[in-house]
Amino acid sequence: MKFSSSLLLVGFVLHANDVLSAPNPDPKAAWVRQSRARKAASKIGKRWSNGTSAHPPVTSCSENNYTQILAPKVNVWGGLTDVEAASVTQWLFAQPEFNLTVSDEAGEWDNTILLVELMHPNKTDVLNYLDNAGPIPDRYAHVVLDHRACEEPYYEDILVGPIEPYGIKNGTTGWESLQYPYTRKTAGRVRNLDADADDTLYSRWIYKISATISDITLDLWGGTALGLDNDTLSIWGIDPLWQDDGRVVRWDAFWSNTVDNFDTQTLLPLGLYFRSDVTGRDPSQWKFEGWYYNGLFYETTEAFRSAYYTPGFAKLGANVEGDWARTDQIGPVLPLDTASPPASITPSGARFAVDAESKWIQWMDFSFFVGYQRDTGLSLWDIRYKGERVLYELGLQEALAHYAGQDPLQSGTAYLDSYYGFGPYAFELVKGYDCPAYATYLNTSFYVSETTHTHLNSLCLFEYTADYPLQRHSTSNYVSVTKNTYFTIRSVSTVGNYDYMFSYSFYMDGSINVEVRASGYIQSAYYANNEEYGYKIHDNLSGSMHDHVLNFKADFDIQGINNTVAVVNQVPVSATYPWSKGKARNTMKLEKSYIETEESSRLFWGPNSATQYSVINKDAVNKYGEYRGYRISPSLGAIHLTVEDSSNLANAARWANHDIQVTKQHDTEPRAAHAYNNQDVHNPPINFDAFFNGENLTQTDLVLWLNLGMHHIPHTGDLPNTVFSTAHAGLSFSPLNYLDGDPSRQTVNQVRIDYGGGNVSAVETFGQEQGSCAVEYSPVEVDLWGYKGDVVVRKFPFDPNNPYYETDAIV
Repeated sequence: MKFSSSLLLVGFVLHANDVLSAPNPDPKAAWVRQSRARKAASKIGKRWSNGTSAHPPVTSCSENNYTQILAPKVNVWGGLTDVEAASVTQWLFAQPEFNLTVSDEAGEWDNTILLVELMHPNKTDVLNYLDNAGPIPDRYAHVVLDHRACEEPYYEDILVGPIEPYGIKNGTTGWESLQYPYTRKTAGRVRNLDADADDTLYSRWIYKISATISDITLDLWGGTALGLDNDTLSIWGIDPLWQDDGRVVRWDAFWSNTVDNFDTQTLLPLGLYFRSDVTGRDPSQWKFEGWYYNGLFYETTEAFRSAYYTPGFAKLGANVEGDWARTDQIGPVLPLDTASPPASITPSGARFAVDAESKWIQWMDFSFFVGYQRDTGLSLWDIRYKGERVLYELGLQEALAHYAGQDPLQSGTAYLDSYYGFGPYAFELVKGYDCPAYATYLNTSFYVSETTHTHLNSLCLFEYTADYPLQRHSTSNYVSVTKNTYFTIRSVSTVGNYDYMFSYSFYMDGSINVEVRASGYIQSAYYANNEEYGYKIHDNLSGSMHDHVLNFKADFDIQGINNTVAVVNQVPVSATYPWSKGKARNTMKLEKSYIETEESSRLFWGPNSATQYSVINKDAVNKYGEYRGYRISPSLGAIHLTVEDSSNLANAARWANHDIQVTKQHDTEPRAAHAYNNQDVHNPPINFDAFFNGENLTQTDLVLWLNLGMHHIPHTGDLPNTVFSTAHAGLSFSPLNYLDGDPSRQTVNQVRIDYGGGNVSAVETFGQEQGSCAVEYSPVEVDLWGYKGDVVVRKFPFDPNNPYYETDAIV
């Protein structure tokens, strides 16, 4: 369930969790100090900030702090500072053409600021800065204005800048409509279908319709939905609204209210729906268009009422909250379950380095910058392996949850979650549960309603040793095994009823994994007549079938920006060889080809997992003459949307129709989707289909758009919550002829045991730390009493010295 009335738009920056302080009073001086420190570090050429090429010596088994390090460059994707966001906000209010009202004082007919965040610079400019000692790209703010002081309200994307390191500089800063990243060149303005989604919609429309059948709802369910404090029912409906023939239509449904603190409402449908035409902002012109109940449609309230009070009318049961819908422990305790489960520790402390201010992370032979945005949350930039860039950008683009069912609500629902944003809902992680207790935790901060909110501990960084080795081999006289230790950065965003866990992991063999898991409450359907769309999972409840499709952008740069996508198919053949004496043999071989143009670059994974796609550089060969590259492999749940030519989405999610799609990189195509694509599905700001115009893809700068997800048909095991172990999808990027051998041989965390005749003759541990230490451990949970809400700093007026806590600002 997503409530459009709670829409918020925010801009993100990141902070380390060990310090939460007021902004530096002289940010320009701080910027200069950072630049000087980075120049000094680059001259030293050492990996660790203590000036050595090895990790500092271990002093305590319980020391988990990361090594502090200086990034080689400024993080150009890291977000606006507090001072910058405050100065942009102040400047915007000073522009009379915007006619802005402070959010706390704004009504439905006032203009407000929804978003102030850093506009990511163009790749062309960034590469000149990173690779060619060029100037750092100018900084601009991406601002979204909500124009409601008009008959046809709209969102407007604008650019404000350039912004100096110390904020807006009067006389040099201006604004312009932001259009270049969008396929619809009028996309600087997008209509707002939810301008009246709060007071007007409910008080002047929905509750009045509900009141016309309050006697029926009382008779059916013993409750009403009238906008009163004692309401026991709620009403909410489809997303996106239907947009057909110039009309805007919504379907709404009745739901039982929750009776305690558990978030169970999406499990409590009641099976009654009504349709409204809500085109325009004048409720007097809106039209009620009928009721739907138990497979029958009634065009008027009178027709529904007449049928209801006719003898023999079938009155269906209600879904009511109970222990079946609550997430607390129930049932007999499992055998030995009260004993402490296994726990992981880091006896040598964290084995990675972080520049917390610049959000630059280094682990083993990998390094990358961290970015964070309102729409898509966590992203990684300038990912380097052994000092060479392999990915310029890796991150989420959009997430779709497309439902189906016999009723109009399930049939009409297709959430595009960047509309709500993954950033605002990346709440504080629970130590020891979401991530290991020993992980390093970082904060994310964002702009909303003239304030900056900070989600404490909302990113985690950790190493983990898998429960299986990376390599092993046994012979008659030795056994060799290598530990499989990897590094992960993770966030969790709770968008409506679903919790999405995003993990990016790096491995000793040079691989990079992208994983997404989903948990939380399903959006269920009423059971009546829904047999073709789901299982009956409770007394009056059906699991509502739906597809989760999540699109990721992977901008590969393998040995430079000029790359090609290679295709290798493993195919059955009947072949005759010189040695087979004229007899054909049934066998298999490789079919090799390349994706040459965008006309053939929208791809599916082949049957039998026999198709391999890789990004290679034809100008970079290894010593054996093979092209160096990275292979892309689905580990689980690499899917595309089942629905063809969706009636709900039209052109708003064309990226969801294939498994892999390849385009030529353009600074004008940074995103596969726009947060407001759901506001104009037929002519959205970004129509992904427009990216494909037949361009040549041979040895050029490529972007891969990759889909992960789940075909989810909820069953009884999804009650009360879907579990992460089954709702799981992932992709792996692994070196292909990239190095001369297996790079994991470099790790000392392996062993070779020589044996024979029942005796061990040697144990080789390759220089692993052999010291011992006492680990302090008590078999109790991590102290979780420090779990907090957001930390808030006012931006207009700017008040950095009086932060306060808040827990309910964005939900």
